[in-house]
Amino acid sequence: MVLDDDTSKTPRNDSLIGNLTGYLDTRIDLVRLEVQQKVSAAFVNSLHGATLAILGLMFVVFLSVFAGLALNSALDSSFWGFGIVAGFYLVLLVLVLVGVDKAAFQGMANKMLKDTIYKSDKRQA
Repeated sequence: MVLDDDTSKTPRNDSLIGNLTGYLDTRIDLVRLEVQQKVSAAFVNSLHGATLAILGLMFVVFLSVFAGLALNSALDSSFWGFGIVAGFYLVLLVLVLVGVDKAAFQGMANKMLKDTIYKSDKRQA
């Protein structure tokens, strides 16, 4: 005996399943958009950082050449000015290698990136 009153095929269950699949599709699209937005922001930030690093490096190089030439002129020499500038950078390198621990850089990174994931998450759990 077959009954036409199958409870699993009610219109209410069909609309509930339709709403659930629509909700899941919307959530997947939302996650995709959030990932795309974060990747785009990371790309822009890295490009901006690289541009600043290159410009900063060029500034330091030309400032060092200028300082070397100025010291050469002041010392009436053709090489001592560049030696003094190189020595300055050597002292700076030794100070960074010996005096600055990686924990200081980790502390700066933690401070800059503190809770950025949670601050950017607009959803309420």
